[in-house]
Amino acid sequence: MADPATYRPASGSIPESPGVYRFRDPGGRVIYVGKAKSLRQRLNSYFADFAGLHPRTQTMLTTAASVDWTVVGTEVEALQLEYSWIKEFDPRFNVKYRDDKSYPYLAVTMGEDFPRVQVMRGAKRKGTRYFGPYSHAWAIRETVDLLLRVFPVRTCSAGVFKRAGQIGRPCLLGYIDKCSAPCVGRVTPEEHRALAEDFCDFMAGNTGRFMKRLEREMREAAAVEEYERAARLRDDIQALQRALEKQTVVLGDGTDCDVIALAEDPLEAAVQVFYVRGGRIRGQRGWVVDKVEEATPGELVEQFLLQMYGEATIPREILVPARPPDEAALIELLSEQRGSRVDLRVPQRGDKKSLMETVERNAKESLAQHKLRRASDLTTRSRALQEIADALDLDQAPLRIECYDVSHIQGENVVASMVVFEDGLARKSEYRRFSVRTTEGDVASIYEVICRRFKRYLEERAATGELDAETDDAPAHDAAAHDAAHDGAGYDGAGHDADGYEADGYEAVGRGGAATPIDPETGRPRKFAYPPNLVVVDGGPAQAAAAQRALDELGIDDIAVCGLAKRLEEVWLPGDDQPVILPRSSEGLYLLQRVRDEAHRFAITYHRTKRSKSLKESALDHVPGLGPARRQALLRHFGSVKRLREASAEEIREVPGIGRATAEAIVAALRGESPSPAGQGS
Repeated sequence: MADPATYRPASGSIPESPGVYRFRDPGGRVIYVGKAKSLRQRLNSYFADFAGLHPRTQTMLTTAASVDWTVVGTEVEALQLEYSWIKEFDPRFNVKYRDDKSYPYLAVTMGEDFPRVQVMRGAKRKGTRYFGPYSHAWAIRETVDLLLRVFPVRTCSAGVFKRAGQIGRPCLLGYIDKCSAPCVGRVTPEEHRALAEDFCDFMAGNTGRFMKRLEREMREAAAVEEYERAARLRDDIQALQRALEKQTVVLGDGTDCDVIALAEDPLEAAVQVFYVRGGRIRGQRGWVVDKVEEATPGELVEQFLLQMYGEATIPREILVPARPPDEAALIELLSEQRGSRVDLRVPQRGDKKSLMETVERNAKESLAQHKLRRASDLTTRSRALQEIADALDLDQAPLRIECYDVSHIQGENVVASMVVFEDGLARKSEYRRFSVRTTEGDVASIYEVICRRFKRYLEERAATGELDAETDDAPAHDAAAHDAAHDGAGYDGAGHDADGYEADGYEAVGRGGAATPIDPETGRPRKFAYPPNLVVVDGGPAQAAAAQRALDELGIDDIAVCGLAKRLEEVWLPGDDQPVILPRSSEGLYLLQRVRDEAHRFAITYHRTKRSKSLKESALDHVPGLGPARRQALLRHFGSVKRLREASAEEIREVPGIGRATAEAIVAALRGESPSPAGQGS
C-alpha cells in the first residue's frame, strides 16, 4: 500500500489548464482516469487532506504509485480524451456501465445486394440499419410478421437464399406472399431494395404516407369492382394498424428522444433508457453499475452519456433526471458527434415528466431484480459471509445475522426493528419490532432493545434447561423486562408476525442440527431462544458500543457486534477508534448493506403504523370502561367531540349505557381534569 506523499507532484509543476489525468499502480496499469477544468486545483485536492477524502478515494490513492496528465485546449476536448482513455485502459476505479442483458434489435442489412430483415444482438455492423432495441425478440418477430404483408422483404439466411436460387423454387414465404422472392427473380434487385427502404421508412416513423397510399389503392380497386384486391389491401391496412398499436404513443407526433432515469443506492446504480421515435416507444434498455467511486446523480448521468453515445446514434433530444456538472461542454460534444444541435433537458411537467416517472419506476424495478438475482446465488452468499467473518475476525461465518434499527420523528413514537438473515437470506418469520420506552436518543434506544431481546433469549434458554449452573449468575430480568420482551416478540397469535408476514416458525429449524426450542405449553417455537452469530446495529461507534455494553451486562460473550454507518458505509467494532473499510465491490459489504436497509424499512413501516394510529387516537380512548360501541353512541348523540366536550355529566348520562361514574370520567378526560372521588366511588 503506497503512501500518496511519495508520488505527489510539486504544486508548481501542475498546470492550471483543462486536462485529463491518470493514476497508475506500481505495475504501470492505469487505475483511474479523470478530467478537470483546472488540473492544479483538482490534483491538489487529492493530496491536500488525505483523512478528509472519501474512503473509496483513499483506497484509489493508496493503490496508485504515480500520476500523470495531459493538457487540452477546451473542456470538450477533455471529455473526449477522458472517454477515449476510459475505453482504452478500462480503469478499475472508474464507473463502468454494463448491460443487465443483451437486447435484440430489428436489423435491415442494407449493405447487401438483397437486404435482409432479421433479429440481431451484440456489436453493430457497418451498412446495417437498426431499430430498437426491443425488450424481447418475439416482439420483433410479431411486428415483422405483420409488416411482411405490405413490405415482402427477404428474411431468409444466405444459405437458404442461395439454395432457392439454385433449384429455382422459393421458400414457403414466397408462396404465401410474405416475401417478394428475389431469389428466383420475381423482383429485380432495385425493386427489392425499394421495398427494404420503404420498410425502413415505416419503422423510422414515416407511417402516414403508406397508410394513405394503401387507402387510396383500396378505394380505386373497389371503384373498378376489383373486390378481392380491395379486400387484400384492406387486410394490409389492418396489419399496419396492428403493428402501430404495438408501439405505445407517449409523446407528440415527430418527437424523437431518449428518456434516461436512474435508481441508486450507496453501492450500485441502475439506468433505464426508453427510446422514443415518432412519439412512440420503440424499445428500452437497461444497465447496472457498481459505484466504485463517489458520484452524484449528475456525474452518473455525464459518465453514462459519454459511454452510451460514444458509438450509438444520438437523438436530437435527451431527457435526463439530473443535469451533468459540465452540461455545456457535454452538449457541445454530443452535438458535434450528431452533426446538429442536441438538447439535454430535465422534464419538469407534462407528458415528458410522466414518461420520466415511468422510466424511473422501471429503473427501480431493474435494480431490485438485480439485487434479487445477486442475493439468490449460493456461491455469492457464501463468499459474502466469509468476507464478513474475515473482516470482523470471527471464528466462523455468521450464518445467522440480526440487525437492529431505531425509527422516530423528533423523539416521538420511538420504535425499533429486528430483522434476521440466515445463510445470507431474509427470514421474515423471525422479524420482530419493539415499542421503545426510552426517549434519550438512538444510543439509549439501541441499548434498551438489545437488553430486552437478549433477556428474553436468556429466559427462553432457562425454560428449556439449556443454561447450566454458571449461567444462573447472569443478571435476572424483572417483570417489566419480561413484558418488554413479549412486547418485542411481535407475535399476534394468528400465525403472523408483527408486520403481517406469515409466521412459518412452527417447525424446528436451526443451524448445525440444533432445533429451535419448542414451548411445551403452546407447541410453538420459542422465538428468542436461538442466538445470532452477529448483531448489526444501524449506526456508528456509539451505537455499536451501546449494543456491546448491553450484552456485557447480561453476561453474553459469544455474540459478535458491529455497527454499519450509512454515510460512508463504514463498519465499526465496539471499542475501536478506526472503522473497518470493506472494498466497495465486496460481497460482504453488499450483504451488510442489504441487512441494514431491510431493518430500516421494517422500522419505518412500524413507525408509520404507530404514528398513524396515534393521530387517530382521542381522549375517549383512555376512559376506563368506555368501549368502541359506547364511544360511537356518544359521537352519534352529540355529533362531534367538540359538542361532547361542552356537555355536562348529566347531559352525557342521557346516552343509553352511560352511568354517572363513566359520565364524570368522560368529562374529566375531555377537560383535562381528574374525576371526583365521589364520582369514582359511586
